[in-house]
Amino acid sequence: MNRVHIRRAMQGLCAADSDVAREHAWIGAPAPRNSPQGFATLLQTIVSQQVSTAAARTIYARVEALLGEALPERLLAVGNDALRGAGMSGRKAEYALGLAAAIVDGSFPIDALGKLSREQAVEEITRLRGFGQWSAEIYCMFSLRHQDVFPADDLALLTALQAMKQLASRPKPREARELTAHWAPFRSTGALFLWHWYHDYRSSASG
Repeated sequence: MNRVHIRRAMQGLCAADSDVAREHAWIGAPAPRNSPQGFATLLQTIVSQQVSTAAARTIYARVEALLGEALPERLLAVGNDALRGAGMSGRKAEYALGLAAAIVDGSFPIDALGKLSREQAVEEITRLRGFGQWSAEIYCMFSLRHQDVFPADDLALLTALQAMKQLASRPKPREARELTAHWAPFRSTGALFLWHWYHDYRSSASG
């Protein structure tokens, strides 16, 4: 997603949803966010699970230093003990080694993901141990650049949606998908806007 796409998508979202239009007038459009395709990004996804952003950066820097370059063959060569020594949990090390092995043996078609539909890409990614719906959809959004993804398992998105639409309770993922169905085909930008709004909402509330 680039700034031109985000500007056009926000126009569509504002036309479709008066709540988005109201908050967009106050906070403006979100900045683009993109990640490269490939093994390194998926490895970072594993490292980042259930730890703070700062901790994830520290651990990934150690893993990257251990590998020299984030390649699946190098990760398989260093093995489980070295990954755990770099700060990864035993479970995450298993996930990382499983990802690397699936790429090397060809059972995970990482280079073909960009040619698949969102649904097909999510299906392929979630076959890997350690990758759920949220991880797959985030990869589709930021790495594969799919324009109509709403990762409804994201707690910040659900909290932002509740606050922005003044709901009595935080919506369940299925309810969130229903509430944002009319954002299509701009749901990736809609999610980006909610994260942007959530950050500023929390900042203003704490201030």
